[in-house]
Amino acid sequence: ILEGVPTILPSLAQAQALQHRAARVGFDWPEITPVLAKVFEELEELKSAPGKPQQAEELGDLLFALVNLVRWYEVDAESALRQANHKFRNRFAYIEKRARETGREMTGMSLEEMDVLWEEAKDRESKVS
Repeated sequence: ILEGVPTILPSLAQAQALQHRAARVGFDWPEITPVLAKVFEELEELKSAPGKPQQAEELGDLLFALVNLVRWYEVDAESALRQANHKFRNRFAYIEKRARETGREMTGMSLEEMDVLWEEAKDRESKVS
């Protein structure tokens, strides 16, 4: 059942395809509540992971569980992440622009100062959409 999923696919697309195929034969929860619970379970396991190798493993499990949640919402994981990347780029570019306009170097700004600009960028987005 899973053999036909190309290993050359990006990891998010591969995870989504694996989960979709498993779900087609009934290896899936009947509703979303346990899917959400699995995400929180994996997050807790990450918090208690004792070292880098265990953290890396738990992060992979968490990502896999999140992809399952994305699948449950019938969203393409690659597209959702691409959109989030685009949004991040735009907001960060706004911070850079505002820093230049005020003659500031970003490396000299505090996280709090940058966060204020980040929130401004978010506010601008909501007014445009």
